[in-house]
Parts: sequence; C-alpha cells; structure tokens
Amino acid sequence: MSVQDINEGLQYVTYGLYIVTTADGEKKNGLIVNTVFQVTAEPPRVAISVNKNSLTHEMIAKSGVFAAMPLEQATTLPFIGIFGFRTGRTFDKFANVPYKIGTLGCPIVTEHTLSYMEVQVAQQVDVGTHTLFIGEVKDAGVLKPNGTALTYDYYHHVIKGKTPAGATHL
Repeated sequence: MSVQDINEGLQYVTYGLYIVTTADGEKKNGLIVNTVFQVTAEPPRVAISVNKNSLTHEMIAKSGVFAAMPLEQATTLPFIGIFGFRTGRTFDKFANVPYKIGTLGCPIVTEHTLSYMEVQVAQQVDVGTHTLFIGEVKDAGVLKPNGTALTYDYYHHVIKGKTPAGATHL
C-alpha cells in the first residue's frame, strides 16, 4: 500500500477545527488544530495534538495549560489565517482578536468560537512530529449556543482552505 493510498483513506476521518491557546506569564499564543477529543467523562479529560515545531507547543509544555475552542462554520478564511498561517514568534495573534482571560490564564477567543475548555495538562505523549497533551478540564463554557461547528471537510470543500505545513492531516 502506498503513502498516497493511506492519505486518501485518511481523508474520510472526521475532524473539527479548533483554536488552541496558552499563556506563559504575559506571553500569549495560539494556533489552529484539527485534533481535540474527549478522553474521559469522569473526570472530564481531553487530548490535543500539537506540532513540536510550534511556539504554542513550547508554551504548553512549559506552562502546563491550554484552552481549546471549536470554531463556528461561519468563520472566515482571514480569521483562520491569523491562527493557522502565521507564527507567534513574529506576529501578535491577539492584537486584533477579541478574547478574555480564563481561570487558568489562557486567552479565550470570543469571536468565531462556539465554546471553550481550559485544561491542566496531566500527561504528554510523544508521537513523533507531534505531542499529545492530555489533561483535565478545569473550566468550560458555551459562547455561541446555537452555532454549527466548522468541520475540516467544510473548510476544504466550501471555504476552500489549505492545510499548512505541520498539520496532523494533509
């Protein structure tokens, strides 16, 4: 079986698009991921997959906290680009984005997001190019109760978005 065959088969795995943020002191950063999933209900735990080369990865590993927010289907490509196609090493992603600070100190983006969860990292699993950060949800809330979640399929086929280098899914 070829790598192309495998990648074509993976196209049918369903994904959402999420903003993941973190903070280390006064420094804030975030990125777009497509891998956020609930691991347990009691206690509530989730996992995210983050590319090791990203600034957000470095900051989560250091601070031990992150917030994850599912994007709404109406999210614009320019908004996605703020978190998905620019690096926080040279660009302030929060300069023109509305947010509030959560209970763990993470920025909670309040535009184009349906809900949020703030997570205390309990475990890190090295999976090669990425790390799975697994943690307990310490706070959560709904921001837009009647919204529709943005799926990766909708992003590709309707919004016509591209997949940046370093993503978990090509």
